[in-house]
Amino acid sequence: MSTEKQYPMTAAGKLKLEEELEYLITTKRKEVVERIKIARGFGDLSENSEYDAAKDEQGFVEGRISLLQNMIRNAMIIEEGADARDTVGIGCTVAFKELPDEDEEEYTIVGSAEADPLEGRISNDSPIAKALLGRKVDDIVKIMTPGGDMDVKIISIK
Repeated sequence: MSTEKQYPMTAAGKLKLEEELEYLITTKRKEVVERIKIARGFGDLSENSEYDAAKDEQGFVEGRISLLQNMIRNAMIIEEGADARDTVGIGCTVAFKELPDEDEEEYTIVGSAEADPLEGRISNDSPIAKALLGRKVDDIVKIMTPGGDMDVKIISIK
C-alpha cells in the first residue's frame, strides 16, 4: 500500500501541471544554468549577487520540478460534472446563499493542486469545501472560517 499523498485533480488540472513541468525542464532550467554561467564570469563568487540570485532561482526551479513530478505521479483524476449530482463532491460546482443576508456565492471544489480562489476554484482542504462535502441541495451548513462562523444554504450542485 502506498503511503504517498494523493492529489485529487481534474484531467485539465493535470494537463496544466504537465505543461508547467515541461516548460520548467525544457526552458527555464536551461535559462537558469546560462545565468549561472554568465554570473560566474563576473569573478569573485563570494561577493557576486548575480551568482547568488541565479543559484537561489535554480534551487526554486528544481524544487518546483520535484513537486510537480510528485503531484503528477500521485494524481487522482476526478470527473468534472459527470452527472447531475445530489451531493457535493470534488469536481462539483456548488452555489449557496449566506444566511441571513442571502449573498450568493458559487465555487468549484477541486484538489489543492488546482485551487485558485480568485477564479472560483477552492481546495477540497479549505474550510468552506470541508463543510460542504457530502451535503445536499437545501441543506443549511455552518462553515467555520478564520473570520468567524457563517451559515449557508446550498441552492445548487452541478
